[in-house]
Amino acid sequence: MTRSNEIAESIHRTLDQYFRDLDGEKPAAIYDMVIRNVERPMLEFVLRQANGNQTVAAEMLGINRNTLRRKLTEYELL
Repeated sequence: MTRSNEIAESIHRTLDQYFRDLDGEKPAAIYDMVIRNVERPMLEFVLRQANGNQTVAAEMLGINRNTLRRKLTEYELL
């Protein structure tokens, strides 16, 4: 299994548990919940791997440095 498949499977298991835990309640804002719970730790981890260098982190993520900076600000990681 490739790393990306492992990540996808982890998300799948987590969502499966989330839906089981709802116990009949209606789910809401799932997309935002998943993105916020995946994006922040990913940004923290990649920024650490880049030794705090935002240009390197943006390159690793495949996003523009300004986009990275906006996301870091949004998640209060600056």
